[in-house]
Amino acid sequence: MRIILALTLAVLSACSSPAKEPMETSPKAPKQPTAKVEKTDAEWKAQLTPEQYRIARQDGTERPNGDVYKQFKKQGAGTYYCAGCGAKLFSSKEKFDSRCGWPSFYDPANAENVKTKVDMTAGMVRTEVLCAVCDAHLGHVFTGEGFSTPTDKRYCINGTVLTFVPDAQAEEKSAE
Repeated sequence: MRIILALTLAVLSACSSPAKEPMETSPKAPKQPTAKVEKTDAEWKAQLTPEQYRIARQDGTERPNGDVYKQFKKQGAGTYYCAGCGAKLFSSKEKFDSRCGWPSFYDPANAENVKTKVDMTAGMVRTEVLCAVCDAHLGHVFTGEGFSTPTDKRYCINGTVLTFVPDAQAEEKSAE
């Protein structure tokens, strides 16, 4: 009974949290961090929006099928970076529409900047996805769901904690 209650509360809190801002878009890639990024709670609060802080630093989840997800579906070629530290995380080449309501990728673009750990919150066992550079909570990864991708993995990521940088070559080609 406790498990059902915990799951219900987790779903309700995820669904009731309104999307407060779209995914950040930047015209150029951020400088890549060369060392572990560690900040105080006050520094993170000063740098991140309240919604980014809730998700990245407090293991939150954005609302499914919100404005961030709609924006993600429309984005073309480019790269996704951590909104907290600027580390390269995912490429649009590995993005796919899993119809889950959150941005999905089948493989990290730069595996050294993505790490996973066992997450046993909400009465279930899942695999949490984190930025390996600043430990920001990004989402979860699921395997064996039957998607026709090279890895059969779904990195289910909160778009609010990503910064999208469009591919310059793709932008130039679309302007021709």
